Amino acid sequence: MAKEVVVAILYLTFIVLSANGQLLEGIYCGKLNCYDVLGVSREATKNEIAKSYRKLAKKYHPDLYRDIEEKLQAEEQFKVLANAYEILKDEEARNDYDYMLDHPDEYYANYYRYYRRKVAPKVDVRIVIFVTISVISIIQYYSAWQRYETAIKYFVSLPKYRNRALDIAQQKGILQNAQKKSKGKNKAEQKEEMELVIRTIIEENMDIKGAYAKPTIYGILWVRLFLLPFTILYYAYWYTRWFLLHTILRKPYTDEEKLYLIRKYLKMGEQQFSVLEDSEKKEYLDKELWIRDKFKVWHKEKEDEAKKQLAENSRYKQYRRYLKNHGVGRMTFDDS
Repeated sequence: MAKEVVVAILYLTFIVLSANGQLLEGIYCGKLNCYDVLGVSREATKNEIAKSYRKLAKKYHPDLYRDIEEKLQAEEQFKVLANAYEILKDEEARNDYDYMLDHPDEYYANYYRYYRRKVAPKVDVRIVIFVTISVISIIQYYSAWQRYETAIKYFVSLPKYRNRALDIAQQKGILQNAQKKSKGKNKAEQKEEMELVIRTIIEENMDIKGAYAKPTIYGILWVRLFLLPFTILYYAYWYTRWFLLHTILRKPYTDEEKLYLIRKYLKMGEQQFSVLEDSEKKEYLDKELWIRDKFKVWHKEKEDEAKKQLAENSRYKQYRRYLKNHGVGRMTFDDS
């Protein structure tokens, strides 16, 4: 197998080396020079190329010949002329061809340039960008709804929230109305009506934040791109104001600004931080964690506490005993 690979590499190297400095077979006009085929120089204008092609096309048009052999030869020559003209009349193709003439040693690059133009669809890049952004926006919005539906189904399945929703429905009279409407229906339909009531109450009263929050159009890519200039201006204003108030004028922070600093120290995203309970945020404020030194002390205490809890955990103790007895990455077999 290795021998076959070596032979293949040597053969490919031989092809590349033999092609260096020469016109390449299979692309453009092959071993022929397109300019020579049309009888023009490389400095020829489009009009000169077109004029030369029309002149030669009339001369070698197959319909002018009656003899079969001459007709076949004329057809071949006519195809060569047409191919050369197709290459030189197109500005992009001509530039690629001229590049090949000037850089014949760039074997793979010349093949790539040729087939890129041949194979790649000629579509306006603006259409491609528009379609791409639209598809991303649709997928993004649909995925957000999927996550929201998952969250609602989860809360609906929990007895705690189901019972609370039924209490609210009872207080508002929604439950009684649903029971009246479901009279005469079978058990499956009554159950479906009840589930709809519970779901509606949970959707109205549950404040879901973070990645599972109810999606809005402001979160999709198209809207974000549209609002990008305003967003940039807003952040420029916000940071300028922050620098002026707290760096130059040394004014005290508001609670909102304190929470921003705490979130920054915790390295949490805005959505992730918003999910935290209000009591937890109040605790952060009470401990003055927006002051970096106090945050460092608090963070160190939390890390030590987590390590202590982990050390006292029975599963972790078993894992440590296993590592002590068997070592890391060691495979053993029980003979028992």
